[in-house]
Amino acid sequence: MFALIDGNNFYCSCERVFQPRLQGKPLICLSNNDGCAIARSEEAKALGVKMGHPWFQVKHLEKSAGLVALSANFALYGDMSSRMMSLASELGDSQEIYSIDECFLGLYRTPDVTQRARNTRAKILQWIGIPTCVGIGQTKTQAKLANYIAKQADRKPGSYPPRLAQVCNLVELTERQRMYLFGATDIGEVWGIGRRISQQLKEANIKTVQDFVQLAPATVRKRFSVVLERTWRELHGQSCIDLEEIPAPKKEIAHTRTFGQPVRELQPLIEAITEFTSRAAEKLRKQQSLASEILVFIHTSKHRPGPQYARSITVPLVRPASDTNSLLSAAFRGLRTIYTPGYDLIKAGVILMNLSSTHVQQTELDFGSSMSDRGRLRKRKIKHAKPLLTQMFDCSWHFHHGNCNCPTLAKCRTPLQIESQNTSRANQPSAVLTATARTHAFPPVEYGPPAAC
Repeated sequence: MFALIDGNNFYCSCERVFQPRLQGKPLICLSNNDGCAIARSEEAKALGVKMGHPWFQVKHLEKSAGLVALSANFALYGDMSSRMMSLASELGDSQEIYSIDECFLGLYRTPDVTQRARNTRAKILQWIGIPTCVGIGQTKTQAKLANYIAKQADRKPGSYPPRLAQVCNLVELTERQRMYLFGATDIGEVWGIGRRISQQLKEANIKTVQDFVQLAPATVRKRFSVVLERTWRELHGQSCIDLEEIPAPKKEIAHTRTFGQPVRELQPLIEAITEFTSRAAEKLRKQQSLASEILVFIHTSKHRPGPQYARSITVPLVRPASDTNSLLSAAFRGLRTIYTPGYDLIKAGVILMNLSSTHVQQTELDFGSSMSDRGRLRKRKIKHAKPLLTQMFDCSWHFHHGNCNCPTLAKCRTPLQIESQNTSRANQPSAVLTATARTHAFPPVEYGPPAAC
């Protein structure tokens, strides 16, 4: 049995924790450089604001409807997510963090699941201030669908039975009750059925989840695909998708940014590439991988007048590495190769490619007899310097993020109201909210001891 805990309008809910005056007001969070809406409150959705809606198209709603727009504060959202996931893990025996605002839980030996889910939801709301919904099912697909039903029953009274609001357990329902819910749910709301597949199913007169589950599995495989048959089996309670407690390592790691203002000089680009490479290297070390190549790119905006320019270069490393110094050296060589003055550059980034595990490395032949004493000494210094450089860069980014001076737009960003163990200089056991953030006490959440520097 599985459960899915999902934060409701997560980014907006995080902002409301620190600004209670925003409760009940239409609120959206904007993407980098305040480009478009990436999170919407229920009140903003009622005004017709769509996901990805460009800000300039809905800006008039500020005066006419009281719409509030805030620049995204990803550091805040990440910290709040860690707190929520820590509390959510108490519900099940194992946990898979699926995204920043939702996680799957394996319920293998959990008694009285529905009541425990309600208690966990209430605890997250009381301790952190984030409203959530919980869906429970025999499979991950059922849990995802149950979560959707719990949200709709809470937001739109009358769409589903009110007792399923906030926490929906499909396992404790009868077959007849489940079929009633399936008949009231559009086929496009099923996890794994996208817009294109949904359109194909509707053209075949399969409009609801009930229509889909009443098909024969052989028919689903023959007319559509084996993947869709797996979804069919999941909806029937046959678990085909396992819980991934340890996420698979990424095959590429990218860090890019669109600048708020055009960049023409080399020095701001170097600062930006330094930040991008350092953060990408931190992610690389976190998943215990090495990079063999690094791609650096810069380009202008096709939507702006003036000459256009777009260049990229892939720089191979002499040997796979994860230390920031080696990656920065390669990134700088690539940037200086592709940079041409006189263009209004709007975006830059780096991509670490051809990744391999740190546990599987090709060793080198050490021709000690033919190597000079100076060469052996230099090689030994580099070998012992890399761990020190790695620790130095990690400490630098943990204690002082944001050294980059590349221009970005975030006119409406709220201040970071959290002092976490990564930014605190004291050896504190947990992260705490500032005194001005909440009116009631926040019980400490343990994340373990800080990493040694």
